Amino acid sequence: MKNDVVAVQIRGILPANSGCAVFIGNDEKVFVINVEPNMGNIIGMFLRQTPKERPLTHDLIQSIFKGFGITVERVVVTELRNSTYFARLVLLQQNELARKIVEIDARPSDCLALATAQKKPIFVAASLFEQVEDMSEVLERINESGTEPE
Repeated sequence: MKNDVVAVQIRGILPANSGCAVFIGNDEKVFVINVEPNMGNIIGMFLRQTPKERPLTHDLIQSIFKGFGITVERVVVTELRNSTYFARLVLLQQNELARKIVEIDARPSDCLALATAQKKPIFVAASLFEQVEDMSEVLERINESGTEPE
């Protein structure tokens, strides 16, 4: 797995025309995944560890996972098809009898929210990472202009 994926982190979240731009990447490259405004806010809340009055959907999912002994192992943004990113949520269920890994197709925004909430690693398929446009300079200009991303 080491050669076919690239480790990344969320580098910033900014409001955009059609939602929120989530900048993900590493020191080599940063690219943008556009998500719904609400998802951008949720990912930002998990990044900032903002307390919430009531559980949000992703908090509920985490509670269900905890009840069944499931943890997020990692998430992988796998491909870009027809201007839509795809991702996989890799879960681990472990109890006294067995250890089971399950991989689920999920929206990248949900994967990013759950990985951020549980402080789990985020990866991008190496083939996808090679093809995405590098937005590092754009993020640097935004940071320099004082419009700090979350």
